Amino acid sequence: MRPSTLRTLQRAAELTRQNHFTEALLVAEPVILNADDQEGAEIRRWLTEHVADFTREKETRS
Repeated sequence: MRPSTLRTLQRAAELTRQNHFTEALLVAEPVILNADDQEGAEIRRWLTEHVADFTREKETRS
């Protein structure tokens, strides 16, 4: 997966955690739709492995 794709997915996860679902979709959709078959498979794997990134509260560090 290209580094820019990974950054986009991570940003979408962050936006989702902040309850900005529409913005998350706007960020991620073009990357997902433009991925070739190989990168699409990598994106699906990443999403499956990182479901919690989209649902957990943002961690705070002390």
